[in-house]
Amino acid sequence: MLTFKNFNIADWFSFYRIAAAPFLLLILWLDEREVFTSFLLVSYCTDMIDGFLARRLKITSPRGSQLDSFGDQITFVVGIIGLLVYEFDFMKEHSFYIILVFVPYIFQMIIAFVKYGKATAFHTYLAKLSAITQAFFILWLLFFGPIYWLFYVMIVLGLLETIEEIALIFMYDNWVAGVKGIYWALRDKRRLRKKTAIKKRTN
Repeated sequence: MLTFKNFNIADWFSFYRIAAAPFLLLILWLDEREVFTSFLLVSYCTDMIDGFLARRLKITSPRGSQLDSFGDQITFVVGIIGLLVYEFDFMKEHSFYIILVFVPYIFQMIIAFVKYGKATAFHTYLAKLSAITQAFFILWLLFFGPIYWLFYVMIVLGLLETIEEIALIFMYDNWVAGVKGIYWALRDKRRLRKKTAIKKRTN
């Protein structure tokens, strides 16, 4: 049975991002752009903090990875809603590229839920780089205005990261957390043990 004692300090930073989402939407509804962007910045900062603490204190866990991913997704959605409210013209002008990234992402989420019953939490290097780029671009756009070259970098990284996630879903029969990328997946004992067991049964 899960109690508050079961959650570590890194988990609570993830909980903050989840709990902050409705308050961010309230601030958005009140039309306080600077306040909204400042608190969105805080949410993005907690994403960096919880990952650092989990690795530093060696308290990483599948539950923590899933909480972190859920917090990331909610924060990203809130950020996109903020852009639609405050930067609608920019979003409309670049809707083709935004849809180009979102369609494969939704496809990846569907595959994950069909296969695992929940979202992935691979946390690859490419996913982390993509998330940092997204956060920086969204915050800069809300604070100061668009950086166009960074927008296109963000789009490319988002596409590459989604393609890698889809490939990893097909590589792992069971849900796992903490896969650095395809290169590391090819040598991952969790995946190799499964293949070895199958070979032994067929021999």
